[in-house]
Amino acid sequence: MSKDHPPVVLLADDQGDVIEALRLLLKGEGFQSDAASSPAGVLAAIESRDYDAVLMDLNYTRDTTSGKEGMDLLAKITAIDATLPVIVMTAWGSLELAVEAMRRGARDFIQKPWENERLVSVLRTQISLGQALRQGQRLEAENRMLRQVAGDGGVTVIAESPAMRPVLDVIARVGPSDANVLITGEHGTGKGVVAAALHAASRRASRPVVTVNTGGLPEGVFESELFGHVKGAFTGANRDSLGFIRAANGGTLFLDEIGELTPQLQAKFLRVLQEKCVVPVGDFRPQPVDIRVLSATNRPLDAMVREGTFRQDLYFRLNVVVLQLPPLREREGDIIPLAEHFLKTQADLYNEQVKTISPEAGMLLQDYTWPGNVRELSNVMEHAHVIAAGPQVTVADLPPRLQTSAEGEAIDDMSLQEMERSTIAKALKKANYNKAAAARLLGINIQRLNRRIIRLGIRLHGAE
Repeated sequence: MSKDHPPVVLLADDQGDVIEALRLLLKGEGFQSDAASSPAGVLAAIESRDYDAVLMDLNYTRDTTSGKEGMDLLAKITAIDATLPVIVMTAWGSLELAVEAMRRGARDFIQKPWENERLVSVLRTQISLGQALRQGQRLEAENRMLRQVAGDGGVTVIAESPAMRPVLDVIARVGPSDANVLITGEHGTGKGVVAAALHAASRRASRPVVTVNTGGLPEGVFESELFGHVKGAFTGANRDSLGFIRAANGGTLFLDEIGELTPQLQAKFLRVLQEKCVVPVGDFRPQPVDIRVLSATNRPLDAMVREGTFRQDLYFRLNVVVLQLPPLREREGDIIPLAEHFLKTQADLYNEQVKTISPEAGMLLQDYTWPGNVRELSNVMEHAHVIAAGPQVTVADLPPRLQTSAEGEAIDDMSLQEMERSTIAKALKKANYNKAAAARLLGINIQRLNRRIIRLGIRLHGAE
């Protein structure tokens, strides 16, 4: 049974002396109890409080022995909560009545006058079984929510470029800890992938990682989705909702676009972090939670703190470690490996052969500035996989915006090609054909200069 609180039993009988005798017996055994004297009172009590078990009589109208009232009540209780253990009892017990009660959902049957030892033993056993059943259903709810918000893919971090080495180092050093991490970077830089990698490296890896887009829902709806709610908390709340935070209990909560959190929700979430508990909407009882928080944003939270639009105390709670992701344009060595990864993903999705990338298409991919970062590259390779007729992605299979030079004009415009060739040739001559020096003069890196030399057919001596 739960160690957090004594088990609470609802006692239901129309005779006050029976209720009092049961209350004294259970109090001495470490149980708490409430009482109801009618079927309506039982239903009202169940609606207002969580119970570990119900111990109920089958007859409530004087001089009745059929058990019909109790059978009807039993059916209503199981319809409200099928996991709530119900033990029925009556002075007019019979085998047939016991079988019927069990068929309608009772967990056990006790005849009056009861034996104290057996009654307590039955209660303890059924409460333990009920708690195990509820735990199983909670885990299934977590898994359903996890499938909805996080998908079921593995974690793939492709990071061969020097710009990503600090990121890999932080994942390796910080991942196994419980430290909260704030992941920053432009839209589409892969913050969600890095969050998944941090979770996979942690001691919580076997538990859920629940991803929440904080800007994806209106505030009123988002509050109940984040904190959960109880049945009847608002119109349409027909059943209890676990909420994202409790779904992540024992695991990791990843709050994407944390900068979109409203001031009211910032205050409530700060309380969750400080007190390690959450209060569902419409409830007053704090529910303990154990979560690691990873958050991400492309907004300058430090500036928002100075402006007063983001709480400083919450900011300090979230950024125990700050992990800045570089944009894809600074990860030149990752562009082709990422592109090949996305092509393989598409091939696996459609059960097709993996397409390769032609050298010319590869040069265009590396020359492009990728304003949409890794997310844009993923979309481009999905486009290329669908468009490419053969086993290789060519220049013609890439979107039109990529089929341009760095200056943004059509690459088949010979006058512009000649201008680019002339500019590069002059820079090489001025640098005495030292490519590193020429790249600095042109304001590009040496790898990009090498690709343009090859594409434009520039000779290193006598290029003009």
